[in-house]
Amino acid sequence: MAAAVSAAALALTGCTSGGGGGNGDGGGGDGGGDDSILFWVQEDLPDRVAATQEIVDAFVADSGTQVEVVSVAEDQFAQLITAAAAAGDLPDVIGGISLPQVRTLSANDLVNTEAVGATIEALDPSTFSESALELVSDGDTRLAVPSESWLQMLFYRTDLFEAAGLDAPDSYESILAAAEALNTGGVSGFVGSTAPGDAFTEQTFEHIALGNDCQLVDDQGEVTLDSDACVAAFEFYGDLVTQYGPPGAQDVDTTRASYFAGTAAMTIWSSFLLDELAGLRNDALPSCAECAGNPAFLAENTGVVTAIAGPDADDPAQFGEITSWTITADANAEASEAFIEYMMSDGYEPWIAIAPEGKVPVRLGTPEEPTAYSDVWSTLPVGVDTKAPLADFYSAEVLEAVASGPENIGRWAIPQGQGDLLGALTGEQPVAAAVAGVAQGDDPATAAQQAAETVRSVAGSL
Repeated sequence: MAAAVSAAALALTGCTSGGGGGNGDGGGGDGGGDDSILFWVQEDLPDRVAATQEIVDAFVADSGTQVEVVSVAEDQFAQLITAAAAAGDLPDVIGGISLPQVRTLSANDLVNTEAVGATIEALDPSTFSESALELVSDGDTRLAVPSESWLQMLFYRTDLFEAAGLDAPDSYESILAAAEALNTGGVSGFVGSTAPGDAFTEQTFEHIALGNDCQLVDDQGEVTLDSDACVAAFEFYGDLVTQYGPPGAQDVDTTRASYFAGTAAMTIWSSFLLDELAGLRNDALPSCAECAGNPAFLAENTGVVTAIAGPDADDPAQFGEITSWTITADANAEASEAFIEYMMSDGYEPWIAIAPEGKVPVRLGTPEEPTAYSDVWSTLPVGVDTKAPLADFYSAEVLEAVASGPENIGRWAIPQGQGDLLGALTGEQPVAAAVAGVAQGDDPATAAQQAAETVRSVAGSL
């Protein structure tokens, strides 16, 4: 789940399906029987866990394989998987895991890569986003089955852009030009996260940085956060937030509040904003002047840019997260493969439907219907207190941009084989600290160098 959506700190909540225990007759890492598996899902919101259970129940009825569902909170996952591995009590299948978590599991030899590869082959690799498959692979070895994504995107007010005759803000140049032109009349040209120690700040900047081909490490694993391309990215983002943004540190809540109040022309947020922007969640309603008469005003007057291009890059790029399924080293492999195949076929549409705004399909369809899942995605109801399809609020152009976004997802360190470094940086948050410094007037080159030294220190300890 996006860092913008904080997970409650639950330990473990077991939900047994069909009476079978994952730790009893073969699941839970002992590899014994053929009729049960233990499934950890990294999700702890009760309604989503209940929806997952319904899909699992359908699989149980269809296959006869018993599945024990265990809900694991995102911020508890690392501790719990470490304890389970030490006790020889791993789950068979894990769902909803992030790219850094996939790399950490792989680095600790906790993945049955043969079973994962067989599952992808059974589903047909051509039905997946090529980018998603690359991000879950180590060379030719598959580490996980990519399932869905959420995207970091630049949201912008199409009505304000059209009135000012501005192009879509898809490059450093056009973003700065728009921010300057629209920074007037009580409206900030741009609002973006600058809070130190905040993963959302890091994600926002990584999105900007990737667009300029600023990489955390190079192909040899050397830290390059202080490269010319990265210094330029820090300078660009610093100019945006200091010259055209509201005063003070900004975070996930304040950036959303500014855009929802109509006091910001642009912001960077995740695709989880889409249902809230449409007025479908009562605790996060748009509050702009026009929203009183039309709660969907902002949704109807918002465009999105998925990939951004900087002056030092050959191609535009964007930040996003792929969440995946994997099979552990000691799993009941045959039953686990069958379960994931079901969740990515018959169970895939209801799985995506749990939260379509944050579950953009990376399996686009089937061999027979190559776009079946991406086509149905925009028709699925979203929202919390009110439910309606995204297509009721957003243009076909916006929905197409979101649906195709996974093809351009880039990430720091993972393509260079240094994915475990991302997880190790979570506690330090050196990039967020550098962004906060630049937002307060620090020299971008100095901030980049300090962040790079911290990253080198962390990398040296791995």
